[in-house]
Amino acid sequence: MIVVAGEALIDLVPQGTGALAGLKPALGGGPYNTAVALGRLGSPTAFCSRISYDAFGEALLDGLREAGVDVSAVQRGTEPTTLAVATVDTNGSAAYSFYVDGTADRLFAAPAELPAGTRAVSFGTCSLVLEPGASAYEELLRTAAAQGVFTALDPNIRDGLIPDADAYRARFKSWLPSVSLLKLSEEDARWLGGTPCEWLAAGPSAVVVTQGGEGLTVFTRDGAVLPVPGEKVDVVDTIGAGDTVNAALLHGLATLGALSPQAVAGLGVEDWARLLRFAARAAAITCSRAGAQPPYASELGEL
Repeated sequence: MIVVAGEALIDLVPQGTGALAGLKPALGGGPYNTAVALGRLGSPTAFCSRISYDAFGEALLDGLREAGVDVSAVQRGTEPTTLAVATVDTNGSAAYSFYVDGTADRLFAAPAELPAGTRAVSFGTCSLVLEPGASAYEELLRTAAAQGVFTALDPNIRDGLIPDADAYRARFKSWLPSVSLLKLSEEDARWLGGTPCEWLAAGPSAVVVTQGGEGLTVFTRDGAVLPVPGEKVDVVDTIGAGDTVNAALLHGLATLGALSPQAVAGLGVEDWARLLRFAARAAAITCSRAGAQPPYASELGEL
């Protein structure tokens, strides 16, 4: 079982140009997209979050169930669902404005235990910023790591939600000893400061940096640096692409029997090349269609 911990929200995606273009609601949130992508790839997956009882919340739960994701660890609340208003530029890149005050997912509480059979837990995005939930997710990260569970982190920076950048950067560094796999975009890396070598020295067994259409690169503890080019595709938008990479990497590691810090550290260049090519292929499919619509296993073929 791979557990994905973090927010579920509704993306409001413009259907035209201009500030008053019509908005179409879409299921979203970085962790939510990762969980759906894992489910579609066929990995046993559970979602750990707090979701509203409102109509959007019910739709979010339905989306998880349709992807085969276990929702028994989802907490519920009467507060409204978080909204993210997307703006998509001419290259398909998305930016967001968030409506988060008093929403359900901010009140997440760390569970007493993880679902039975948990082998990995994935964290990231807004859930690690917005209090009081951020402290609860941080507690879960540290607890899982202390129990020997594989942990993955994608900070997926939304700087408009971060009131104190320096405090967040310090907090990010404090998480690294509890992280097995760090995945982040090159934009996130620039915002956070530091280098893959510095982050590896702090804890992770591997760091994967994505570079949009240029591909992605893995940095490992033994000093290996392996870039893999992106798959060429006609981009509709990039919504959910990074989350699909997260899911593809976790699914691939599970397939290789490498969901442990020690196993990741022992992966060879060929294994990493297969993993990164698989992740690039999955992300390209997501970019080829509107919204966060990650591929199914049947669309990707073998790892």
